[in-house]
Amino acid sequence: MMSPQLFLLFLPFLLAFSILPDTTCAAGTIIFTTLGRSRYNFDIFSLPITSSCSRRRPIAVDRHGEHRLTDGVSVNFNGYFPSLASSSFLSSLLPSSSSSVDSLLYVSERNGSSAIYLDLFLASASSSSPSTRRDALELQTRLQFPLVLPPDDVAAETAPNVSMKDRPSLSGDLLVYVSTHQPNPSPRQSWTAVYSTHLPTGRTRRLTPSGIADFSPAVSPSGAWTAVASYGATGWPGDVEELRTAIYVFRTEDGSGRTLVVDHGGWPCWADESTLYFHRRGSDGWWSIYRATISVGTTTVSLESVVRITPAGFHAFTPATSAGAPGIIAVATRRQTSNYRHIELIDMRSGTNAYVEVTRPVTPYSHNYNPFISPEGSQVGYHRCRGSGNGSPSLLLENIKSSYPEAFSLLRVDGSFPSFSPDGERIAYVKLPGLFVVNSDGSGGPREVFSGIAFPTAWDWKRKGTIYTSYGPDFAAEGTQVDIISITLPDEDDDDAGNAQPSIKKLTTGGANNAFPSPSPDGKWVVFRSGRSGHKNLYIMDAVEGESAGIHRLTEGPWSDTMCNWSPDGEWIAFASDRDNPGGGSFAIYMVHPNGTGLRRVVHSGSGGRTNHPWFSPDSKSLVFTSDYGAVSAEPISNPHHYQPYGEIFTIGIDGSDIRRLTHNSFEDGTPTWTPYFLEPADVAESLQGSAWCEFDDCHWLNIQAQLDEAGRGTSC
Repeated sequence: MMSPQLFLLFLPFLLAFSILPDTTCAAGTIIFTTLGRSRYNFDIFSLPITSSCSRRRPIAVDRHGEHRLTDGVSVNFNGYFPSLASSSFLSSLLPSSSSSVDSLLYVSERNGSSAIYLDLFLASASSSSPSTRRDALELQTRLQFPLVLPPDDVAAETAPNVSMKDRPSLSGDLLVYVSTHQPNPSPRQSWTAVYSTHLPTGRTRRLTPSGIADFSPAVSPSGAWTAVASYGATGWPGDVEELRTAIYVFRTEDGSGRTLVVDHGGWPCWADESTLYFHRRGSDGWWSIYRATISVGTTTVSLESVVRITPAGFHAFTPATSAGAPGIIAVATRRQTSNYRHIELIDMRSGTNAYVEVTRPVTPYSHNYNPFISPEGSQVGYHRCRGSGNGSPSLLLENIKSSYPEAFSLLRVDGSFPSFSPDGERIAYVKLPGLFVVNSDGSGGPREVFSGIAFPTAWDWKRKGTIYTSYGPDFAAEGTQVDIISITLPDEDDDDAGNAQPSIKKLTTGGANNAFPSPSPDGKWVVFRSGRSGHKNLYIMDAVEGESAGIHRLTEGPWSDTMCNWSPDGEWIAFASDRDNPGGGSFAIYMVHPNGTGLRRVVHSGSGGRTNHPWFSPDSKSLVFTSDYGAVSAEPISNPHHYQPYGEIFTIGIDGSDIRRLTHNSFEDGTPTWTPYFLEPADVAESLQGSAWCEFDDCHWLNIQAQLDEAGRGTSC
């Protein structure tokens, strides 16, 4: 029988699910891609730490004692070991017949959005005592609780009920974390802020000042203070590698006493009430760990000193400490001896730093992320890809919880530049290389129809089974050999369709970076971008015969017009352009009539901002697009590689009104498309082989050999 405490914890969720609006009349489906995300398959793991009271004997890690703490469902990351003894509320969740073996706070993206979960691992009080902690974990029963409910401190019309939750920690009964549920009033500024929730009452308080973004919170051992990485009032300047944040400290109780203590640093953690560790990239280019000694008064905090802990020659970042392991720091590293990110412990107790490998001896060919240490100092945790066969399947289509389920379903696809066939039955997408087609319900599996490097995809409205794409290098200069082709699939009704090959026709000539084709709804024309004039502008050509049957220039100027999309009603062509600041890297979305009249800007995220990949809604009244309008939501170094970690999916009316944020994560979302056909908001699994499960890159800018080569070129004669 469920205890009263458990019932009360779950009651708001039961009520929320019972009042969700009916989505059977939703206006279609939006699908998009997230760079690498479908391959993460993260779970949280731990290894035991053995330590001697003697400073002369270094710590050690039991390399045979690795245990997976999370359950293999979805993507689980950024763990934290809470102290149940300090939380009366969490202790009250334990059944009287059991004792807790372990507990874990973490972020999970199960059920279509990121949320904070608590897992309690129980062992029967009547069972015999296990001989080791690993034995105990294998005998455990798992109780799992989602901890943070949709906010009740803001009106539903001003804040979405879907948001990113991240970096949880627990101080007594106070859960401290970041969330993106309140919009930043300024475009191109992060929505990420620190909140606290009192678990017994559910009362939630924003600790970050309005209009400010805070990242990577850490609560001091006493719970009195919280340290964060923040740009303060200056805001995000567009950083995509190191966030040039400062370290601020404020009172955990109410956010008061906010003080800047270190003017350059990120990912803070507390060793004690007067010692902070953090990372930053030094002037020599190496990411290193630093120690800040601070003076904490009754109402004030001040900096006394900053000392670099790790030397040049390797990268060290995302530090973690524990009051139960004084003199020990867990860090992630990138060294010349490995192409993978690994976890190490730094033992500083003897006065000279001793480095102890944690993950490389256990999983030498896996990236391991964001370490954390248990309160008593006996475990080090981290997350990595769990590999094949050890949890829920990889997904071809992943249902993403939408704040607007009455309007559309929202799905992530394991591929880039997706588009729907006019009847909604099939989806085309690319893998770079390779163009694939799959039934929209996932049945039958994907079929490769073109093996080259192709981008993007768009189906002809009238000719069944015809897909337009461009083949050649992406992100290339104006004169690069890129041309537009049409791919016509065999008619599925033919008896020999299974053996027939697609027919391919080249539509452009000259190869002057002709790309991003989009057909008119009457099937007569294709709009595309081309660099044939020396600048990327828009052109219109015959949909069947290509430019050999004639070509018309739509836009002209010394800038880049690209990523065009023809509206379903035929009235407009939307595109991304840097014409506001040619060559400056900033893109806005414009619309123009096919005859070249009516040019107007729809949305721009601000100076230096990027809004790209527009796609019209089925009724031609809105656009879906990707943008940095919400800036970044986490420190990029805490994730795998993303070229543009600010990418999120938004919609907007074609008159520039009613901008809505659809996705909330710290990854790179992009290339959305919109169909009038409603797909059920459900996951569709795909079959992957071997290493494809974990096929993603660590941050490219942590490549040490490239850094050393660059340094060598800079000092050579």
